[in-house]
Amino acid sequence: MNMNAYAAKVLKDLETRCAHENEFLQAAGEMLPSLSPVLDEHPEYERAGLLERFVEAERIIIFRVPWLDDQRRPRVNRACRVQFSSAIGPYKGGLRFHPSVNLSILKFLALEQTLKNSLTGLPIGGGKGGSDFDPKGKSDDEVMCFCQSLMNELYRHIGPDIDVPAGDIGVGAREVGYLYGQYKRLTGRHNGSFTGKGLTYGGSNGRTQATGYGLMYLVEAMLKENGHKISGMRAVISGSGNVAIYAAEKALQMGANVIAMSDSDGFIHDKKGIDLDAVKEIKLTRRGRISSYPSLIGTGRYREGASGIWETPCELALPCATQNEMDRTSAEALVKNGVIAVAEGANMPATIEATDHFQKAGVLFASGKAANAGGVAVSALEMSQNAMRLGWSFDEVDRELRSIMNRIFSDTSAAAEKYGCPKNYVAGANIAGFLKVAEAMMAQGQV
Repeated sequence: MNMNAYAAKVLKDLETRCAHENEFLQAAGEMLPSLSPVLDEHPEYERAGLLERFVEAERIIIFRVPWLDDQRRPRVNRACRVQFSSAIGPYKGGLRFHPSVNLSILKFLALEQTLKNSLTGLPIGGGKGGSDFDPKGKSDDEVMCFCQSLMNELYRHIGPDIDVPAGDIGVGAREVGYLYGQYKRLTGRHNGSFTGKGLTYGGSNGRTQATGYGLMYLVEAMLKENGHKISGMRAVISGSGNVAIYAAEKALQMGANVIAMSDSDGFIHDKKGIDLDAVKEIKLTRRGRISSYPSLIGTGRYREGASGIWETPCELALPCATQNEMDRTSAEALVKNGVIAVAEGANMPATIEATDHFQKAGVLFASGKAANAGGVAVSALEMSQNAMRLGWSFDEVDRELRSIMNRIFSDTSAAAEKYGCPKNYVAGANIAGFLKVAEAMMAQGQV
């Protein structure tokens, strides 16, 4: 596919102005070329300068976060909130706490989030935030102190009709509780200004499972369209946080055999099938390392080096850890070993080179902006429940989640077919997500 001249111009300008923002440029470089047939059909977008506005965040807030550790020593971290697009609703996206967090990563995540949120069909815009704070190894008091200090600034910029953060890597139930508690103290308001909350204070049933379950609902739809079934497939899932764990849980319910999972240190391989209860005990209860799995269970083996997981023969590969964890070498190993489908549970876990290799090899590939949209979809449902002062049952939420994921896949597949790239679910997701945002931007004027 030849890139539309307008898209090429905007991408070249980004490469000049954002030369140091590698992750953001990677996300833009994956997205913009796939929009070429849309831009060919809509020359009015160029006249309106739509792409230039679309790739530039509406607002970025950067601030320091001072806090005290358990020895009463002062510490300082940096935090940022990227409010990327409010064209179709209030900014919506998670907060990430990890040493790798920087502006480039948050801009890439916010761009992805904008398209992902659009795909859900729900009225939410795109944003993302986080800090280079590392909660790993910190005490509960230290995490609480940091979260409260961060919210002392962030509360000024969020609200149910403005910007609604949630959790992400390093921000789980504990962190969300501390963040929301401080927001409530500072504002005196108990509202839907944060999602992923606990069930006792406004959270939604099914939110914890949503990203992983949603991933498997979309995988099921993709496989069905192409004449395959999940039942009986060997599945390899990177990561062992909420997304990976609940993707594994749903995969097992659908009849797959999950044979490998990982964390940042290495991975476990159990030919008979991973004991998911053991993984939950290690990662969710003990906050431990997955290397303890063989000694706890008495089966399986552990290998250092998380990337080695992709050498494990399987039919279904689900990268659910972090960006760029799956490179060309990993893709080649998976293709050689007979993988049928790959779906991204994390945001941009496959490099562009890996994605290209999968597609050229005929492997079914679902990008994260479609495949992992289940989490934000249920977050939007949580916002609705908060606004109505209602709580829905797990089954109600799960039914709605499955419906949303099926619709996302249907829209993705239809867009790919309409714009001349059938079965290219990467391009289809980009196009379907972009069109809704573009139409809203055009309707609202150019300033």
